[in-house]
Amino acid sequence: MARKSSSKEDDVDSETLKEVQDLKRLVMVLLLKIGATPDDLGYALDDVRSNPKDQIAHAAELLQRSKLRRRVFMAIYTGKQKVKKVSDVMQATKLDRITVLHQGRALADNRIVKQIKVRGETAYEKDRFYGQRRQKILSLATNRKKLEDFPTKTSPKVSVGKLKLNVIRLPWSAVQISRITIDDIDSFSKVRNKRLQVRQLFTPLPEKSFKEGFQRIVGEPGSFTDWGGERNDLFTTRLRIKGQRTHAAIAFKGKGLQVARLTTKYMGKNGDQVQSLFSSPAQAFMVQYWREIDASLIEQMQEFAKAKSATSGERIYFGIIDGKDSSRLIAAYPSQFSVK
Repeated sequence: MARKSSSKEDDVDSETLKEVQDLKRLVMVLLLKIGATPDDLGYALDDVRSNPKDQIAHAAELLQRSKLRRRVFMAIYTGKQKVKKVSDVMQATKLDRITVLHQGRALADNRIVKQIKVRGETAYEKDRFYGQRRQKILSLATNRKKLEDFPTKTSPKVSVGKLKLNVIRLPWSAVQISRITIDDIDSFSKVRNKRLQVRQLFTPLPEKSFKEGFQRIVGEPGSFTDWGGERNDLFTTRLRIKGQRTHAAIAFKGKGLQVARLTTKYMGKNGDQVQSLFSSPAQAFMVQYWREIDASLIEQMQEFAKAKSATSGERIYFGIIDGKDSSRLIAAYPSQFSVK
């Protein structure tokens, strides 16, 4: 005869199940915020449509960030036509093709539309769920206060005194991230004493030359050839942080990119290079560029780091190497970069 579980044991199992469900909700929110999908990070979540209000709020938050994105969203979801080609959206919004593709990709990555091909041209297919709630989403997207007060499952809004609240405690302890610079990396210890003036900055090196110098410093002998489907420009298990070998994935932006400040839109053809970078099996992620790196890119890396940590259970390090730090690295290790 099977032993009947005690009430205390049932309570423990219930508590464990609740913690797992809370963690899933946390990961889902993080994934949606950064534009990733569950498949990208190899994590199985519950059907997101089981929380429709969360999806409405997420769509509104995404549209709130960009007027251009709202225009593209409205063009796609206006009228009875189920599919809108890029040329249709361009005509409706008076926006150029690159802008429509960029904003359309953001909507598709967040599953607000489905990106397809129609006779060789990129097109966007409506999602019935969002189509039925278009006006509500736009109303929230254009009113910050209304969006903040909008009740969702992950952020319930209830009048105190009328109901007894059961607060969902999200396990933030599961998220462990650290923003780092080259000064925090043991492999680059010599750089800590290098302080350069503007006139001492080095002329940008070709991406291949800088990457090979970087490899020589960390002792990575592998060969890494650029190709369209790569997740990173360099993957190594030999980077040392806090005295330990750490798996690291790095993206290098060579001197061929001539922009004063690196933003997310320059990260890959579709602006998804950071997302691809964080799909690498690593604990440290860095982006290098020869000029300034915009705060928006650092913020995007931070959100991906949160999701990566929540799904892997590991501490995740992330950071940038801008133009000045690139020059400091060369000054500290000139022989590795073949610079005199």
